[in-house]
Amino acid sequence: MSGIAYYLTTILVYGGVDAIACLGLSQQFGIAGVTNFGFIIFQAAGAYVAGVLSLGSDKADGGFQMYVLGWHLPFPIPWLGAAAVGGLLALPFTFLVGRRLRGDFAAVGLLVTAVMFNLLVQNYQPLFNGAAGLSLVPAPLGGVLNSQSAAYQWGYGIGAVVLGLLVYLFLRRLTESPYGRTLRAMRDNDLVAESLGSNLRALRTSSLVIGGALAGLSGGVLVGFINLWDPQAWGYAETIVLFAAVIIGGLGNHKGAILGAILVPLGFEEASRFIPAIGRPGLIPALQWVAIGVLIVTFLWFRPQGIIPERRRILSRLLGAGADRPPVPVSVAAPVAAPVAAPVAAPVAAPVAAPVAAPVAAPVAAAAASSPVVPLRSTAGKGRGEHPAGGGAMVLEGFDLVRSFEGNRAVDGASLGFQEGHLTGLIGPNGAGKSTTLAMLAGTLPVTSGRIVLFGEDVTTVPAYRRARLGLVRTFQLASEFKKLTVLENLLVAIPGQKGSTFGGAVRGRRYWGRQERELLERAGSTLERFRLTAHADTLAGNLSGGQRRLVEIMRALMAEPKVLLLDEPMAGVHPQLAREIGEILLGLVADGMTIAMVEHELAIMDEFCDPVIVMAEGRVLAEGTMAALRQRSEVVEAYLVG
Repeated sequence: MSGIAYYLTTILVYGGVDAIACLGLSQQFGIAGVTNFGFIIFQAAGAYVAGVLSLGSDKADGGFQMYVLGWHLPFPIPWLGAAAVGGLLALPFTFLVGRRLRGDFAAVGLLVTAVMFNLLVQNYQPLFNGAAGLSLVPAPLGGVLNSQSAAYQWGYGIGAVVLGLLVYLFLRRLTESPYGRTLRAMRDNDLVAESLGSNLRALRTSSLVIGGALAGLSGGVLVGFINLWDPQAWGYAETIVLFAAVIIGGLGNHKGAILGAILVPLGFEEASRFIPAIGRPGLIPALQWVAIGVLIVTFLWFRPQGIIPERRRILSRLLGAGADRPPVPVSVAAPVAAPVAAPVAAPVAAPVAAPVAAPVAAPVAAAAASSPVVPLRSTAGKGRGEHPAGGGAMVLEGFDLVRSFEGNRAVDGASLGFQEGHLTGLIGPNGAGKSTTLAMLAGTLPVTSGRIVLFGEDVTTVPAYRRARLGLVRTFQLASEFKKLTVLENLLVAIPGQKGSTFGGAVRGRRYWGRQERELLERAGSTLERFRLTAHADTLAGNLSGGQRRLVEIMRALMAEPKVLLLDEPMAGVHPQLAREIGEILLGLVADGMTIAMVEHELAIMDEFCDPVIVMAEGRVLAEGTMAALRQRSEVVEAYLVG
């Protein structure tokens, strides 16, 4: 075999191996948002397992190597074993990326774990043969074919490339499904995804297992070609090279991952071969690392989306005329009259002290005449199921809720309840603990102490995603859209019970979940029409105005089919006319039996739409009643003026 042919076949093999590895990392990091700095360990484990499954007994060849197994299994079992072990090895890593460790902390935890694995491999000889590694690993089908022939080498190289293409098609099938959409939502904002019913631990586990299996497979393909395994070649720095490839190629785009694999691990390594030796030995490889670091920083600064950016998915074409349909005419059936993008003449969420002091402290004879004062109701010490006479059953209650942050109590023994079929307001000065209380009720923030009851069942320790599946959904104080998903995708990701939202459903393909997807798209399209956002169906949510993002959050919460809806300042940044129309929609929902609790600073909104209204101050429930009754309470006035 000529030197040029051998060189080209080697390029093909390394290109296929690097593509498979980068695709696995792209699935974890680019799609699911799991920053796995220990990725190289999965590849190393797959390579080792493929080697020992191919080798015979460690007593053969003079017994100069020590390793486990040595079963001398036929192809393709060693490659399958490499993928299986890569996936299984990911399982203990999931404890680092569950609820306790996220983001940067999880990344550091994975890196430290990878370093420990590397040290174990290099120093425990009976299991891994120590730093000497493995040699004389048989080539796949080496007993049947001549592994030194040109035909074999070309076949191996083409096979590696074809395998990389099959991996790409498999991941594309996953990514373009509702399951892939849920992964991308988790990547953009995991807290919000969990509040809509996504099991973060399950999603991260599946992402780590898939990526780990692909890393292991790539290691198995490589060790079968080079016929040896050196543990020192699988250092954590190699993970940085793969991350560079994914970032430079394009985050969230598997085509970009393949391009990055060609440009970085393959391109840089090959380009360095043609640089003449200058300076001291080892200078050129060192400069190669410097160049990779400069490239990463350059792309993160100037083009963070990479060479091939993440693709924006145009779903409106499946809605008939989609975004080209004319706006819904103003009518009783479609009450939203003001365009969402209308200029905000006067912000709804004005400073608390100004709008509150006057209406609370001033005489309210006229209001009292039209709305008679009722006795205040305090929920402190209220038993399960108790509610005011004539009201609905209590569907959500919190008893003696406490939440401490570094010794400071943001919520200090608050007890409150929400009646079925009521729109309950929650007001109070800044720092009263309103948003923290909503977070504890929804499960996105654990309680320090206290008890939460939903539909008569204690859910204090139930995670947020399970509460969402029970019908308890919340929005957030700050706009929390999934920025890299379109408006339509933001709505679709919230709908429960989708066939393709699981790994198994995604693998079964569009024929399995496509029909339901089209039906859900029509439902999402109707919601967009109701809120007059149809023209923005395919707009990335992160590119919307502040008021539009608020509407997306409200629509998304409604798409989750809640029985209890917790809204945290939903009118903030929304045009006053549109805010009023949203209030009318909320009243329609409670008339249909939904229970809604709403934190809001604008008392005019509370006056018009909320009954009862709960007042909080200094982490406690101060009073409850109609706005007319609350205006008569000196402690309410004092709380606002002092707060």
